[in-house]
This record gives sequence, C-alpha cells and structure tokens, in this order.
Amino acid sequence: MTVTRFTAFLLAILVVAAPSWAQGLRGPAASAATLPGPAPVSPALSEPVVSGVRSADFIVAVVNAEPITNQQVMAQVERIRRQLAAQRQSQPDPREIARQVLNQLIDDRAQLQLAKDSGIKVDEPSIDQAEQSVASQNQLSVEQLRQQLQREGIAYASFREQLSDQLLLTRLREREVESRVRVSDVEVDQYLAEQQQQAGDPTRQLIHIAQILVVVPENADEAQQKERQARAEQALQRARRGEDFAALAREFSDAPDRSNGGQLGLRPADRYPGLFTDAVRTLAPGGVAGLVRSGAGFHVLKLIERRQPGLPPTTVTQSRARHILLVPGTQLSEAQARDKLNDFRRRIVSGETDFATLARQNSQDGSAAQGGDLGWANPGMFVPEFERVMDQLAPGQISQPLISRFGVHLIQLIERRNATLSEREQRELVRGMLRERKTAEAYENWVRDVRARAYVELREAPQQ
Repeated sequence: MTVTRFTAFLLAILVVAAPSWAQGLRGPAASAATLPGPAPVSPALSEPVVSGVRSADFIVAVVNAEPITNQQVMAQVERIRRQLAAQRQSQPDPREIARQVLNQLIDDRAQLQLAKDSGIKVDEPSIDQAEQSVASQNQLSVEQLRQQLQREGIAYASFREQLSDQLLLTRLREREVESRVRVSDVEVDQYLAEQQQQAGDPTRQLIHIAQILVVVPENADEAQQKERQARAEQALQRARRGEDFAALAREFSDAPDRSNGGQLGLRPADRYPGLFTDAVRTLAPGGVAGLVRSGAGFHVLKLIERRQPGLPPTTVTQSRARHILLVPGTQLSEAQARDKLNDFRRRIVSGETDFATLARQNSQDGSAAQGGDLGWANPGMFVPEFERVMDQLAPGQISQPLISRFGVHLIQLIERRNATLSEREQRELVRGMLRERKTAEAYENWVRDVRARAYVELREAPQQ
C-alpha cells in the first residue's frame, strides 16, 4: 500500500466529485455523473495560499448562511497538489485548483443542506460499514486505516464526518436523480436501429485480435528461420484443434502481451497492421487465421470479437474461479484471517492438499459446498477489488489473500473462455449504457438546479 494510492483514495472522499484533472478519484459510493463546470469564484482565491504563509482564516463563501472558509479550500488544494506531485503529473495553476475546489464545496454544501432538510439520515453502523469499505479497498484493516490517516495528518473525526457527508449525498442523489431515470424498450430499439444503419461502414468496425508471436532474429540463418516457423506452425495447429489460446500464447509467444493471453485489445480496424486485418477479414469470432509473416517473425492470430462502435459486444471473456472466504469477527481478526489463508496457500502450492478440499472445510461462503467454485462469470459480476485480482491470475494460479467488503479471500483461477452473449444480454448492456448516459445528463441538470435555488454569497479576502 503506497502513500500515493492512499492519498488518491482520500481525495475521492474529501472531494466527493474531483476537479476535471482528478476525475476517477472517487469514493465507494460517489456518483459517476459528469460535473458542471466551475462557477465564478471569489477574488479571495485569486492568490491562494497553499503553503501556509498566511495563517489567518477568513470566509470565502456563504451557502444558505453556512460559511466556507479559506482554510477549508486550501487544505483540499494542498492535498490535490501533493497527490499530483507524488504521481509526477503536471501541476495546474493553484488558482484554478482553488476555483474548482470552491465550486465543488459550494455544490456539496447546498446538496448536504437539501439532504438534511429532506430528512435523510445516516446512522453510525452505515458509517462503520463505509469505513470498512475504504479499508478493504485499500487492502488495510480498519486499525491500519486509522494509523494511515494519522500519518496523512487527517483527523479521524473529520474522516468519519466526511464519510457521513458522502453517504448523505449518495442517498440524496439516488433518490432525486437515479431512481427517476428510466430506459424504455423503445429507446433500446431505436438506439440499436441507429447503430445498425451505420454497420455497413467497414472503416468504423472494431476488432479484437489475440496473437502468438514467434520472433525471428534479424540475422537468422535459414535453419533458424525454419526452426522458428516450425514452432509457430505447432502453435497454430494446437490453436486450431481448440486448445486454450491464452495458454498457448504463454507457452509459445515471445511478445510482451503473452502474459495477457496475447490479447491486443478492441480497437478500430485501421489501428491494426494491414497484415493482421487482411488475415482475419473473413474469420468469424473465435476463428484462427493462417500463419502470418512480418518483419518481426511469425504470427498466429485469433479473432476474438468483431463489432461496430456503439453496438454491444457479442462475446465476452468469462472467468471461472474458486475462492475461500473468511469473515473476520469476534473470534477471528482480519490479520488472523490473512495468516490462515497464507497457510492454506502454502499447503496447496506444496501439494499437501487441494484448494477445493480446503474451501469445503473452511470457506464461509455459499460456494463452499462446491469446493469454492463460483461458476462462469461475466466481467463486472464480482466486486472490483475481487475482480481486479482475479483478472491478473493465469489459469491454475492462486492469489495472495485479499480483502473485500465481504471479508478476506483466497482466489484460484480455474480457466477462462470466450462466450457469446445472448440477444437479451446484449440488450441489457445497451440499456445500462443508455441509463448511465441519461443519469449523467439528469445529474448535471439537478446539480445546477440545487445550486440555483441556494443562496450563495462570495466574499472578498480581508484587506492586509
């Protein structure tokens, strides 16, 4: 756990929706909607003090009789600057950061007041759960989280208050915005029809290719070239017999993408070499092209997916994994759960026992009876912290213990496969995309409306 990662996450909590250069730094329940641009800001911040030279505090804005102080703004400005510096990113003008931060604080303050006036409440158990979620997503125990807060100079009470505020904002936004967004079947049909009209344009086509590259050195003699070609043809034959392409890539490929099963990603066709697009032009998804010779060597190419932009994917990469879940409680601390799972991992790797047996004997998940087998899963089916670790595993590999909001896990990836989505599943993907788009638009309009109904007074800095 690095300080940089931790600071990034704290910024997500302290600034519920970050400025434009810090997008993506969100807490566990923050909205993904796009924020409106900055409003005019007080001249008091035209020369923000980010290093503590001016120690006196003063009010820079009032929202419905509730003040926002210069120190509140500058504290967040400084955190953002430190985080950008730690990530070696360019530093925007501090005045621009201050404008963005103040604008966001005003929006949040107006929304918090609305939430409280509407009778929305957050109880202590909910804050406890949010705190646990923050700790879990940062692979920390709650106690370690508190220690890290102290090292970062953030008061624990202030941290809890910020969690409470974020929960209030989230519940308000869910009630006022998200719960009111609907996507009809007619809208889904209309969107699909519009996209299909553009499907005949091959230049807009997206393709996803996986490769096995057997490199041929520039100064290779005829014998070396034949040996390299024979190796590539062996991989090709096994791929066409239906063997797992990702496993073959890890065995045969000399390319850096071998650890990812040779996958090159979904991209416009014109961003692939012409040799590649020509080779897969007539293939159906899942097909393997004949051997392709380039200046780098011999390529075995598999077409994973072909689709038009805007249309849902027809295939996805599914993962099948098993896990052991231990839930910390009064009888088992988080640290003890980690130690126990580390011991399980050691025993499995040494061949003393197998994963399924230990899962049946020890896992506190409903999958225990199946040896921890979670079945085939599409992307997005598991919580992010679990899926992120699982996606990094090769078939047969076992993870280190990881913490999620449900407890402490040990994961073993069994296998992966490409699966075709049903028409219903594709429609639901479109529905989700359209809903997200409508929610973002509705949220932006709602934020502006809340801000317009609030009394906002911007104040000048006191004269020196």
